[in-house]
Amino acid sequence: MDEIRNLVAEVAREGGFTEKEVYSLQLAADEAASNIIEHAYAGVSNASLDVTCELDGNELIITMRDRGKPFDPSKVKQPNLKADLSERQIGGLGIYLMRKLMDDVRYEANSRTGNLLTMIKRRG
Repeated sequence: MDEIRNLVAEVAREGGFTEKEVYSLQLAADEAASNIIEHAYAGVSNASLDVTCELDGNELIITMRDRGKPFDPSKVKQPNLKADLSERQIGGLGIYLMRKLMDDVRYEANSRTGNLLTMIKRRG
C-alpha cells in the first residue's frame, strides 16, 4: 500500500496538485486497493494488482487492474451517513469515499483481461 500511496503522491505533486488534493488522491487509491485485496482476492495468496498513475493535461488518472472476482460497484447502496453507527450497514464507505474524492470512477469487468478500475481527478 505504501508503494501505491507514494506513486500517487509523486505523480500528483508533479502535476501541480495541492497537498490536500494529494492526500485525497492517496486516500481514494488506498480505499480502492484495499477493496480489491479484501473482496476480489479474498483467500488468494498469490494475487497481483497492476497500478498505474499518470497525468493527462490537468487530469490525474489512476488505474488498477486485477484478476480477482468481478465486482459491480454500481450495485453498492449509498451508505446512510446519518444513521447511528450501530445501525449502519457494514461496507460501502470505501466506494462512497472514492466517488466523493474523485471526479470520475469507472469499473469494467472482462473475463479475458480482468477487472479494471479507473479513477480520474481534475486539478483545481
